[in-house]
Amino acid sequence: MTTAALIVAAGRGQRAGGGVPKQWRPLAGRRVIDWTLQAFQDAADIGLIALVLSPDDDAARAEFAGRPGFVVATGGADRAGSVRNGLAALAGRGVTRVLIHDAARPCVRADTIAAVCAALNDHVAAAPGLAVTDALWTGAQDQVTGTRDRDGLYAAQTPQGFHYDAITAAHAAHPGGAADDVEVARAAGIGVAIVPGDPDNLKITRAPDFARAERILGAQMDIRLGNGYDVHRFGPGDHVVLCGVTVPHDRGLQGHSDADVGMHAITDALYGALAEGDIGRHFPPSDPQWKGAASEIFLRHAADLARSRGYTIGNIDCTLVCEYPKIGPHAEAMRDALAAIMDLPRDRISVKATTSERLGFTGRGEGIAALATAALVRA
Repeated sequence: MTTAALIVAAGRGQRAGGGVPKQWRPLAGRRVIDWTLQAFQDAADIGLIALVLSPDDDAARAEFAGRPGFVVATGGADRAGSVRNGLAALAGRGVTRVLIHDAARPCVRADTIAAVCAALNDHVAAAPGLAVTDALWTGAQDQVTGTRDRDGLYAAQTPQGFHYDAITAAHAAHPGGAADDVEVARAAGIGVAIVPGDPDNLKITRAPDFARAERILGAQMDIRLGNGYDVHRFGPGDHVVLCGVTVPHDRGLQGHSDADVGMHAITDALYGALAEGDIGRHFPPSDPQWKGAASEIFLRHAADLARSRGYTIGNIDCTLVCEYPKIGPHAEAMRDALAAIMDLPRDRISVKATTSERLGFTGRGEGIAALATAALVRA
């Protein structure tokens, strides 16, 4: 059983302003559509995404065509036509259930998606709805002309979920003009279960909606912190490598790789923030190919892994603990080296040093320790 998401993103809606269709406008550091797609990519129940794009969106088609887990379809003359094209693009791919969602609803939460999917275990169709709680008026020329009973009324939301074959047949038989896919399903005699809607699952329609969506998404921001700690002992040598910089010294650091204790601590901090273990998990010391390896290989892998998960590296803070060599004269070069490896602005990287007041192994000059903290942000 495969559940697909069908994201309708072919509209040209300009009521929200901005000069471009609202799904391509920036919102809280990303495009509206990026937030929407991320929600379904992160959903455990979704195995495939059909993205319906306007025939005029050549750049978007080039961006998403061939992306793993995506199928791109061309929009139709109206929303119903776009949905039919998206359903057709999913044919023959083993899809048994489909969640149809508006690209302009970027604040959809994981629990709403999960609730619709769960309801489809017992129903052919299900959709989120918000019970109307406000008084309802009719009006004309800025004057109230009457009231309406709100009992039993719901505000419809997406994603609206269906058994794939049932909604495909319902769309094929529908004459057109439906407000949404629930109306199409009901016209075909399909019962639709209501799951709880979310007040924050708004559809961006007008300019003020962007400000509200930005507040909602800001509250959903995923921030992770990771800590790293590493130690290497001194041995024979005439230099040490610290945070990517070669520092002359009368001894060297011993280790399986190049023993860059600072870079190792930073790498472990990044892995820790991702809940991905430590360097040894990804680059086992038992594997001879990593003997003497440059530690920038490990750090670059950790940084790339964070980005592949949708995270931005907020900042890095590294403290080197040693009596000698003196770190201060090299700290700026270390920041530059780390910035180049992680592709970060140097003002997001801190390298500093302290002594242990001649206490412990670092105080006795037996080795160097490093502590690091990494902050990851996924907006």
